[in-house]
Amino acid sequence: MAVTDKIYVKNHRQIGSQLETNIPKGAFKGATLDMLFQGDNLAQLDDTTQERVLDFAEDFLDCDCQSNPYCGCPERKFMRYLLRLREQGMGPEAIVDVMTDDYMVYAYPGDVLSFLDDSVRTLEAVEELASVEGDGEMESKARRKKESLSG
Repeated sequence: MAVTDKIYVKNHRQIGSQLETNIPKGAFKGATLDMLFQGDNLAQLDDTTQERVLDFAEDFLDCDCQSNPYCGCPERKFMRYLLRLREQGMGPEAIVDVMTDDYMVYAYPGDVLSFLDDSVRTLEAVEELASVEGDGEMESKARRKKESLSG
């Protein structure tokens, strides 16, 4: 299961109340994206929520794919966002705090930790494969990225 399946909308019940409907808890669920990012619905939200939703849309939903936002780009962009936060030295709890402040979404720190651990393991595999293939540049790149994530 992807980490983006474990990213939740903070105060989703309150937001649903403002929209006078139920919205799923998952931030990347199709119904959530549909409800939150339709113009009429956005106008019904309070100013703070509206600002965070717009920030989220601008940072993660902006792509040129025909099937946007169901193309996978938002999820990939969000995973890169999590990795950048880790590279800045943040631990799982700090990452959750920042994503909540930035976008009104949250995750459980254990889920973020699992994602980060899986990312390091993937980079280890890339490093080993590059070594076997004799691709020193890729091996070095994977090693540097792994080290930046490992802290």
